[in-house]
Amino acid sequence: MNRDHLLRQWLPESISLNPIGRDAGNIWIEEFGEIYLKFFDSIMEIQKADISSLKGFGELDENNQPQYATFHEFITDTFADDRDDYWKNWRELFDTSMMTKEFFETYYEKMLHYSKYCEKQRYFTNNALFFGNMVIMENSVGFLDWSRVAVTDWLLDFACIDLHRPYFLIPEKLVTYFQEKGIMVENFKERFLCMAYYKGLDALRWHASIQDDVSCKTIMESISALEQRILNL
Repeated sequence: MNRDHLLRQWLPESISLNPIGRDAGNIWIEEFGEIYLKFFDSIMEIQKADISSLKGFGELDENNQPQYATFHEFITDTFADDRDDYWKNWRELFDTSMMTKEFFETYYEKMLHYSKYCEKQRYFTNNALFFGNMVIMENSVGFLDWSRVAVTDWLLDFACIDLHRPYFLIPEKLVTYFQEKGIMVENFKERFLCMAYYKGLDALRWHASIQDDVSCKTIMESISALEQRILNL
């Protein structure tokens, strides 16, 4: 069965696979502050997907199954140097890009430090939630790209949207959102940091590989400021 059919089986009916709306990539900070509940409500719907047929963690393979038995295996293999794909010998980028070994290893170790809090968190995630991949509809937000879906901690999707627009204050608004909705999120700070470091380092590596120094600088600044932001919540 192809991925689109499976997505319809997994995801709740509240999520459209063919959303039509206004490009969320053009949203300004003022408007986001007014309608962020619409974004959060829609993203929270993703984690309601039925993953009873999916075993393990990580992005789905060609058989539409997660590739790893544990969360730890998922996040560490993502950054393995002996991969037989685009990322083979990727650590050579330390010598050819803005991404330094010292910076990467500092936040890789922080990711591992917080990873124990995510180990039992198995939820369906979009894993590519950037504002340019979303559209604003009348009563909800739609998601355009489902090519990198993964089973992991659902906070990954919120970490994604925070990465490139930290000035939107996603985790800060999430704390208020959870309080107003009466949602208890165990170890929120630690889990958000783990997922944000994971996604941030993965994005940094990608932009380093295409010599996009502007994005590398922005991502490194965002990653560097994360811990202080989150622990102060």
